[in-house]
Formats: sequence, structure tokens, C-alpha cells
Amino acid sequence: MILRVANAADAQYVETLCQWYAESAKTRGVGIAKRDPNYLIKKMEKGDSIIAFVDDQLAGFCYIETFEDAKFVVNSGLIVNTELRKEGLGRAIKHRVFELSRTKYPAAKIFGITTSAAVMKINNELGYRPVTFPELTQSDDFWKGCSSCKNYGILMENQRKMCLCTGMVYDTLDDSFTQQSIEILEQKQ
Repeated sequence: MILRVANAADAQYVETLCQWYAESAKTRGVGIAKRDPNYLIKKMEKGDSIIAFVDDQLAGFCYIETFEDAKFVVNSGLIVNTELRKEGLGRAIKHRVFELSRTKYPAAKIFGITTSAAVMKINNELGYRPVTFPELTQSDDFWKGCSSCKNYGILMENQRKMCLCTGMVYDTLDDSFTQQSIEILEQKQ
């Protein structure tokens, strides 16, 4: 298994990833938002995503996005090839994207919303805690991302205060990643 930060050359995998998102939403019957191929390419080019391979085959993906001047970072779009699920790959990707988030944005709260019990379990292992939606970013840009979800009407009926997803946040900002970032800054001075 290879897990690495995606780059511009990985744009060749975007169509497959978008297919996986659509198929997963249909199969699970839950509100997975569609992903725009150009958006995923930008995440790859910026170094804000993790891509996974097993035996040189595309195996999974996840990306990060910042909101409110990097006060909040979301880990989003976790997807794993259906043939490779139940092997711990999703967990490994989530751990790696968490590390990328904490390293690039050590002062940010990391959050996510999900209907997936497996993702909630992994988030809990990483130190996330369940929260109400008002404790998450209030950025309109983030919530627009939910507009392609079949449950978007429920979200809007409730003034973005609740939906079928569970909100989770990691806000322990004095962990080892923060200490590493402080040490790097001190070395540069």
C-alpha cells in the first residue's frame, strides 16, 4: 500500500474518483455530495489531498479544505475502491490526511460531517468529538458543498443547524503536530 500527497500528475485518476463517489452514493443510499473533477484536480495540484495505491492500482483518496482564514480544516471526500474495502485502507487514508491537515494547518480545528458509521469510528479514534453544526465553520462556501446531497433540503430547513450527518471536530491544538510546527518556526528564526 502506498499513501502519499497527491500532485498534478494524479489528475489522470479524477474521472475514476468521481465515478466512485457517484456509485457509492447510489449504493449506500445516503447523502454523499457529488465532486467536481476540476475541484479535485485543484486539491491535487495544491498538495491538499492524499491518494492511495495498492499494487499500482488506484485504491483511495481524501482531500482537505480550509475555511475562515484557515481557522477550520475539513477532511472530506474519503473514498476507497469497493474491491478494497474492509482492509483498513480507509482508516489509513484518514490517518494520513489527518496528519497532513495538522502539519499544514496546526492552528486549525479539523472537522467533518458524515453519515458513515465507519468514518465516525475512525474520527473518534483520531480524537474528534461529536458536535452540533453551529460549532463547525459557518462559511457559506463549506455549506454550498452540501447542495448536491439529497438531504440538502433538510439542512436548509433547519438553518444549517442539523441534518442527517453527524458533525465531528478535532480541536486539541496543543498536540505533537503543534509542537513540531513551533519547533520548525523557531529553527527558521
